[in-house]
Amino acid sequence: NEGNEYFREKDYRRAVIAYSEALKKNCEDPELNAVLHTNRGAAQFYLGNYRSALNDAIQAKKLKPTHLKAIIRGALCHMELKNFSEAIAWCEEGLRIDSKEKKLVEVRAKADKLKVNIKAVQHDFSTRWQGRAAMGIGLLCERNIKLVLEPSNEEEEISDGLAELSIDGFHSDNATGAKVHLDADGNLNWPVLFLYPEHEQTDFIAAFHENSRFIDHLMVMFAELPPWDLERKYLPSNIELYFEDEERAEMYKLNPEHTLLQVLQHQRYFVKAGTPTVLAFVKHSPFSKKYFSGKKVHRL
Repeated sequence: NEGNEYFREKDYRRAVIAYSEALKKNCEDPELNAVLHTNRGAAQFYLGNYRSALNDAIQAKKLKPTHLKAIIRGALCHMELKNFSEAIAWCEEGLRIDSKEKKLVEVRAKADKLKVNIKAVQHDFSTRWQGRAAMGIGLLCERNIKLVLEPSNEEEEISDGLAELSIDGFHSDNATGAKVHLDADGNLNWPVLFLYPEHEQTDFIAAFHENSRFIDHLMVMFAELPPWDLERKYLPSNIELYFEDEERAEMYKLNPEHTLLQVLQHQRYFVKAGTPTVLAFVKHSPFSKKYFSGKKVHRL
């Protein structure tokens, strides 16, 4: 009820905290837990934390497979993340439950249209923008930055890797809408995503200068403690940053004094979907100890 009140007041951060506290009670009523996940997902959605919102929708759907609100929320999250094929799949699942659900019909039609647009952009990219793509690749090669091109579906090929760059007209939106760009001084500014696995939260920096240090951003980001940090642990001096080498299932601990460029130039760092990503943990916390148990960790 407290979460619902905050939600009505559009205080979505406090709503997330209230729903999270309710979920910690480990109620044995799966339907109530499904509602809590769905409501928290809605609050996360309005905060722009689409991945966290999607995780809640997935959990709600597991608890109650016919919960239409969760299915609608999941479809909307996939739309925001530009996962149009997944959005269509969620819509079809919901429409099998209620074939006349207006929101699902609308999202399904929009996702179909955007899938077609992606194919058109892909064709345009391959025929008209190869010169600019080469320019973008050249800038990255000079810096020894490695990109990953791993399209999950053929029709979404344009939404991964190199297509995310915007260097001298080389252009395509990524999931956040921000793009790496070249400034007047010839430096790259990247969209960077921070993930907080312990709390299923995210932060996003739209333009992280390649020569800026991580510690400088942490000082700004955590000048005030975030509302979800109920234990007041996320202080700049108490945060450790890592990136994951998925191919080898290994973790690399960053030096916060390092610049973004220094990290991107590491031989095992690969930029996916045009957005560098780092994971943040509290030093020596029970969660981090459990998270890293059995994992090989390197220091940069």
